[in-house]
Amino acid sequence: MFAVILTGGKQYKVNEGDIIFVEKLNVEEGNEVTFDKVLVVSGNDGIVTGAPYVEGATVTANVVKNGKAKKIYVMKYKAKKNEKKKIGHRQPYTKVQINKINA
Repeated sequence: MFAVILTGGKQYKVNEGDIIFVEKLNVEEGNEVTFDKVLVVSGNDGIVTGAPYVEGATVTANVVKNGKAKKIYVMKYKAKKNEKKKIGHRQPYTKVQINKINA
């Protein structure tokens, strides 16, 4: 059984027990979060797609960790102007473990 959920403007295909990294959520570590924007659910009776969401379907997950990703560096450069700028960025994330797919 799998589901496709929408969170943070991105779609994730999840199974029960999966650990995924999503855009930062305002939830403390150890708490439970419910994703109600379920686009597709697959089960014993086949695949159900929503228009745009599957009614009554939710995915519950446990928040494992809030953190920041590895640093990436961005260079801004303007030719012939002697102008260079190095900028670093760390994207915040929330690590969640999928507990149950309710369809």
